[in-house]
Amino acid sequence: MLNFTIGPVMSHDDILAVGAEQVPYFRTAEFSELMLENEALVNKFAKAPQGARAVFLTGSGTAAMEASVINFFNEQDRVLVIDGGSFGHRFVELLELYDIPHTVIKPEFGHDITAEMLQVYDGQGYTGFLVNVHETSVGVLYDIKVISEFCARNHIFLVVDSISSFLCDPFAMAELHVQAMITSSQKALACPPGVSVIVMTAEAVERAYRNKPKAMYLDLKLALKNGERGQTPFTPAVSILRQINARLKQIDVSGGVEAEIERVKRLALYFREGIRRFPLEIASHSLSNAITPLLVRPGHSAHNVFEVLKNEHGIWICPNGGDLKDKLFRVGHAGALCERDYDALFAAFADVQQKGLI
Repeated sequence: MLNFTIGPVMSHDDILAVGAEQVPYFRTAEFSELMLENEALVNKFAKAPQGARAVFLTGSGTAAMEASVINFFNEQDRVLVIDGGSFGHRFVELLELYDIPHTVIKPEFGHDITAEMLQVYDGQGYTGFLVNVHETSVGVLYDIKVISEFCARNHIFLVVDSISSFLCDPFAMAELHVQAMITSSQKALACPPGVSVIVMTAEAVERAYRNKPKAMYLDLKLALKNGERGQTPFTPAVSILRQINARLKQIDVSGGVEAEIERVKRLALYFREGIRRFPLEIASHSLSNAITPLLVRPGHSAHNVFEVLKNEHGIWICPNGGDLKDKLFRVGHAGALCERDYDALFAAFADVQQKGLI
């Protein structure tokens, strides 16, 4: 199997080997040391400020999104939220569920946020900002510097979902004045799904301790307190956390976050150059290194392309659902991939084209 989705992605053999081992007991000094190392390396790669904390939740990225909403905000807040696709809309749904006052900003399909779009909200008393910096469903990377500058001048608490962008695109929490960053195990970390991470500044930690969410499992006070000794409040996904440890150390000894981002970028550029030979249109005007979103011509079905590649070639790409099901598919660039893998994908696309499907 060749997997070009954006999560789960292809894992390296040594990371797979860790997952194949027997799962050890975790209330031990050894596991605590591993978890403290995980926290330190995630903070390092996120370029978090001094005193930042990272907590690891056993749950997908949506668990971390929900935990962020209920631990950082309440009914007294006014939150701005970018709704540019299915993942931005998930933030909207969470704000609605917990009755947190909010205003939705909807960018044009395939387009970035601009400073002019945000200026109208200057001085309006907003206290929070939620953004999926890479709206994975449509492949748009938002200009986080523009958002950061807006939040800084308005003293707004900024939460960034960097689930599919972390380790794919440049990002520096301290420099961007981001108070909380979310990521998860199955994207560029290239581990199995099941663990999400929230990196918090000291301000975010203080806010999490002050807030009183109606939750137990997602109350970050418990995760923060247990994390001080390298533990989790409840039984975690031990095997995945061990794989994350191996993967973080692999990145660290291979040149760090900059080298990993450059590797993903190189693959993205290789694919985008090679795909020009096919009648497909790149859908985004603001691309992440993580994926390339592609539109098929009218009268063709993007989902049919996904099915043929999967069933006849053993190759997986990212399909879309809803209104985009037959219009758009996505090809990922994170994980254990190389140029040779993309050559195999190009050969499969040539077969799909010969069949008249693109």
